[in-house]
Amino acid sequence: MKLEGIRVIDLSLFLPGPHLTMMMADHGAEVIKVEPPGEGEPVRHLGYRAGGESVWFRNTHRGKKSVVVDLKTAEGREALLALAQTADVMVEAFRPGVVKRLGVDYEAVEARNPRIVYASIAAFGQSGPERDRPTHDLGMEALAGVLSLNLGQDGKPTHPHIPIADATGSLMALAGILMALYRREKTGRGDYIDISMHDTTMCWLPNNTGAVFAEGRPPVVKDERSWGGHSFYNVYQTSDAHHVVLSGVEDKFVHNLLTALCREDLIPVATQPPGPVHAPVKAFLAERFATRTRAQWESWFAGRDVCFAPVLDLNEAFQQPQVGARGMLIRDDDGNLHIGNPIKFRHEPPRIDTRLPKLGEHTQALLATRPPPVDRDGPPARGPQ
Repeated sequence: MKLEGIRVIDLSLFLPGPHLTMMMADHGAEVIKVEPPGEGEPVRHLGYRAGGESVWFRNTHRGKKSVVVDLKTAEGREALLALAQTADVMVEAFRPGVVKRLGVDYEAVEARNPRIVYASIAAFGQSGPERDRPTHDLGMEALAGVLSLNLGQDGKPTHPHIPIADATGSLMALAGILMALYRREKTGRGDYIDISMHDTTMCWLPNNTGAVFAEGRPPVVKDERSWGGHSFYNVYQTSDAHHVVLSGVEDKFVHNLLTALCREDLIPVATQPPGPVHAPVKAFLAERFATRTRAQWESWFAGRDVCFAPVLDLNEAFQQPQVGARGMLIRDDDGNLHIGNPIKFRHEPPRIDTRLPKLGEHTQALLATRPPPVDRDGPPARGPQ
């Protein structure tokens, strides 16, 4: 497996850090979750439960080991530093300055293990005027300008349905870690990665910044292609109160659909740039889609070269044959469901270990043996596996 032999220490909580380290565990890394004494990782106890565990915890912590360490004590700090001496990667997601106060920041770990790849994930990163500002995903999306684009039918900002800042932070941190590990193969030295979820959210906006960068103004959301300004990139209601979407504005898709619906006269309008000009096409399509059920439209569109899709609820989405065919819904031996791993190598696919660690299950085994001092020019010693 691609990450076999890589040891990861995960100090992070909740979503971004735990998700990225789970991706690494699925591909063979040994991931050691360091949990605080008492209740441990908060998501063990949050949200819906199945099979005696939180669904959130199951889908962010499978295949990991659990060590309980009190980092507020000298003994706990020394135990973590000794463990870090044996590691390749360390991930933390505290607010800036916390790991420094605890004595387990990059400088402290790198002094013991110069090969460590140390990633810090924070709302606004480790620098800048907002670095100490407390917030979670919604606040970061608001400050990144993304929430202003996510408007409801009333034209007001509404809650996003995927934690975009958390997700992009996780993905970019994973990419940075893998880059640093690759570079370490040539230099023998690790590195420090400063991930700001605010940064990672904004970096995903290249196709949304046209009006901003070209004309120095915010986009008019309802007139932009991606958010309803184009008749062929839009949501329509069906006769049974479900919804369908058209999601391709290329001329060939416009010709194919409007010809099939006997409205070739609307083709010159529907092939215009997005904006108010599309109103008559939207009105026609809304009227036509309202004449049949969602299932009837699915049958009608089958085999037609048009970007069409039914709007599925989340339960329907996970039941789709495509999801099963790609291994994105997994049922373990106890019948509990897991989201699969999307990173699929041909020769070394992920091997998902669905076992969950009990709180502190591996503390004694992993902390019992202290490694010898590390040669700063050599590889770190390995603790018990």
